[in-house]
Amino acid sequence: MKYLRLVGVLIAVMAMTVSAVPALAGTNDDVGLFDPGQGRWHLMEVDGSTTSFYFGDPGDSPFMGDWDGNGIDTPGLFRMSDGFVYLRNTNTQGIADTTFFFGNPGDMPVVGDFNGNGFDTVSVYRPSNQTFYIINELGVDGGGLGAADFDFVFGLDGDMPIAGDWNGDGTDTIGVFRPSTGETLQRNTNSAGPADTTLLFGDAGDAPFYGDWDGHGTDTPGVFRSPEAKMYLRNENTTGGADESFFFGTGGWTPLAGRRAPLPPIQFQILSINDFHGNIATTSGAFGGVGRADYLAANVAAAEAGLANSVVVSAGDLIGASPLISALFHDEPTIEAMNLIGLDINGVGNHEFDEGAKELIRMQEGGPHPVDGDIDGDPFNGAEFEFLAANVEVTATGKTIFPAYTIKEYEGVKVAFFGMTLEGTPSIVTPAGVAGLTFNDEVDSVNALIPGLQAQGIEAFVVLMHQGGFASEGGGDGDGCGTLSGPLYDIVVGLDEAVDVVIGGHNNQRFACMDVEGKAVTMAYHSGRMFTDIDATLDRDTGELTVSAIDNVPNAQDGVTPDASVTALIDKYDKLSAPLANQIVGSVTVDLTEDETLAGESALGDVIADAQLASTSSAATGNAVAAFMNPGGIRADLMFAPSGTEAPGEVTYAEAFTTQPFGNSLVTMTLTGTQIDTLLEQQWVGQTGRRILQVSDGFTYTWDAAMADGSKIDASTIMIGGVMVEPGTGYRITVNSFLASGGDNFTVLVDGTDRLGGEIDLDALVTYFGDNSPVPPGPQDRITVVNLP
Repeated sequence: MKYLRLVGVLIAVMAMTVSAVPALAGTNDDVGLFDPGQGRWHLMEVDGSTTSFYFGDPGDSPFMGDWDGNGIDTPGLFRMSDGFVYLRNTNTQGIADTTFFFGNPGDMPVVGDFNGNGFDTVSVYRPSNQTFYIINELGVDGGGLGAADFDFVFGLDGDMPIAGDWNGDGTDTIGVFRPSTGETLQRNTNSAGPADTTLLFGDAGDAPFYGDWDGHGTDTPGVFRSPEAKMYLRNENTTGGADESFFFGTGGWTPLAGRRAPLPPIQFQILSINDFHGNIATTSGAFGGVGRADYLAANVAAAEAGLANSVVVSAGDLIGASPLISALFHDEPTIEAMNLIGLDINGVGNHEFDEGAKELIRMQEGGPHPVDGDIDGDPFNGAEFEFLAANVEVTATGKTIFPAYTIKEYEGVKVAFFGMTLEGTPSIVTPAGVAGLTFNDEVDSVNALIPGLQAQGIEAFVVLMHQGGFASEGGGDGDGCGTLSGPLYDIVVGLDEAVDVVIGGHNNQRFACMDVEGKAVTMAYHSGRMFTDIDATLDRDTGELTVSAIDNVPNAQDGVTPDASVTALIDKYDKLSAPLANQIVGSVTVDLTEDETLAGESALGDVIADAQLASTSSAATGNAVAAFMNPGGIRADLMFAPSGTEAPGEVTYAEAFTTQPFGNSLVTMTLTGTQIDTLLEQQWVGQTGRRILQVSDGFTYTWDAAMADGSKIDASTIMIGGVMVEPGTGYRITVNSFLASGGDNFTVLVDGTDRLGGEIDLDALVTYFGDNSPVPPGPQDRITVVNLP
């Protein structure tokens, strides 16, 4: 009945279920059975199990109702031998909380809110004279003998009484079920008179009950077919077949319906990482010592301990730009490590596309590398977790390269996870990596899918969004927020309000924002140094996800026992890569870092640009007079302190690889002086922020911070070897293949002529160290800025 508040879902509970019964929201009525032979109740639980307890005597007639108006139905009994009513206020075994005499022996109970006051009361139907005796209170002063508030004749001898809110007006009215014909006759007023509605539903001999099965506010019929112990339910008050049917109980039991006490919300945890970049064996001094996949496995396991509902996710760049120990084996070690850690979902990032779509699909599906085969000697079986790409389509088919979303279910509540990368991926990945793919708008890709998922009853949505933002109070321990800004903020505010959580990446920040336009938004640093622990609840009734706490947790090593299986994996690949990784390629005099001057120049950037110029300056290799290096391609500092067994100052091949991990080849081309000017202006034009190219020895210029984008460079300050560059003169310049194809929106480089390919950028750096060690830091005097605010 409308006012019987029993939380539950209606599902089949025995192996002999004939048809699947869909889960219903918690505002709906559920069913139970009473065993009259034992006086035992069997109430259905949300998960399909039953709660059983004794209340009453054999032969009692059971019913349920909301006696105190608290929204919860509780059991009652009518003792037909003496006309006494026994009520409980909890769904448990025990003695009656309230007892009163109403009716005569042989009467049949009828329960409902007959006056619309929000409280159910117990009335009776007297089969001997087909008369209903209705009361609107629970007896005199809550107990004792009570008189009927009104009575009337309705039905025939042999009918069985029922009550419900047939029309949704807020008051229950009476009806009868005629077992001889399977007819239900309903009144819309509690008075004598012919039936307002008559419908055939069920078979002769069925036992009737009524409830609001679909939560639409009106009660509809159900019958229990005793010989086969099968429930049949209708979702409308019409003649017709059952909408749902299922086996439940034992023949001879009495059916009843109601609404149980709400179950507590489901405790739900999301553990997330972003921008791991294959750092399975990397230790950082941050937070007192963090990193490595074996410690991540241990810390994640500790965070999940004792929780039944937890999911581990990644917001992209799980692989790509990886250290040698993973990259040498095409990032198979990282996928295998994440399998052991228990990663469930990875939303793709831009670096997942570094080696192209086919190689990325191999990461999911497994199989040997097309060139190197099983390079480690063992078959590669692929990821045991799911890759998602909601906004990346195969251009030829219009279908996403990976599923747009995945649905996980936790104690009957479904959560949808979307995964995707930034729409601008093609501008920051080599064209070969994204060939044949279309990258769509992030907001549109998610919002278009949500209505269809909501139609399936899903109301909890998590987006793994590989795009970056900045929090005014982020940093530090990663638990601050303040004001969120940047591209990630623009996406968050555009997403459907149904989205609950957005986990970001890409720009390696750390923050924990509890409420950005109604959404929790997080990011957890990079390289396995930290992970996010999101504590949430799932509402069993509405399916909604609510975040209660966010904690960015360092992947600490101190006092933590690393996971042995992941340690063994790291040791395997460390041994296989060691001969190359530990090779000494040169030395440095001090730390060479990516730290930029106010003008945007770094000591390490100078050195890398010098190495590329040295590799391409001869007549045989291109006659280059200048080299330009994109700052995003410089992935790590070269430190004076040893990272392993090498001596202080020595640089290993693994360290050089970590600094230049992409394997881009050098390209020497001719640009005019005007095109060089355009190249420098494009450090601001088309960028999300300034992107200052690192330049080689002999190339100098000045930019003006007060000027508008597109007009920051004074062409007269652009010089090579101290001589001003002439607009119409051609100059041979070197960039890596990523830039040469227009990467990072340096589109003018696509127009460069007389191209000549060179060696791999890493090889150029290794050769430079071999020829020039010990290498001092770059002078950082090649780029000048004026009029800084």
